[in-house]
Amino acid sequence: MKRSVRKWELIGIVVISLLGSALHFAFEWSGGWEPIGIIAAVNESVFEHLKLTYWSTLVYAAITYGFLKKSSNNFIIAKTASLYVMPVAIIILFYSYTAITGTENLIVDIVIFVVAIALGQLTSYKILTTSQLSRSLHWLALAFLIILAAIYGVFTYYPPHVPLFLDPVSGTYGISWHSL
Repeated sequence: MKRSVRKWELIGIVVISLLGSALHFAFEWSGGWEPIGIIAAVNESVFEHLKLTYWSTLVYAAITYGFLKKSSNNFIIAKTASLYVMPVAIIILFYSYTAITGTENLIVDIVIFVVAIALGQLTSYKILTTSQLSRSLHWLALAFLIILAAIYGVFTYYPPHVPLFLDPVSGTYGISWHSL
């Protein structure tokens, strides 16, 4: 049981990283099609990069559910926990290294993205291989999963004007409506 789950979660690190990388460019590739902004990065803000882990992990979870449902426990809880671990890891690691170095580095940013995904997948693995948790926790996890999707959707179009949402390249927040 654990071996099969471990295999899928390790494969997930690669798949989620690749899907997330593709979503980084999807908005641009679409010619700025506004609806795709819900799942794709619409600018270079830290927040927009957090969405990349969410949607790519959700797609991978949907693909693997059929393979893991009989050999694991707590699927919704595990995936929800991983989807909260990933952005927290990105935020902590990104702001820590940029505070120390005073600059951003694309290679370090990519490594942080992959490390965050790996931490999320490790969290998921631990929860998938633990004993069955209560049914109420499954419903709570589903609610938190939906809340996170709503946050990513709403804040893409109506972002707060705080540094997390600021595109350092354009100096704008969210979708630059005037440039579409």
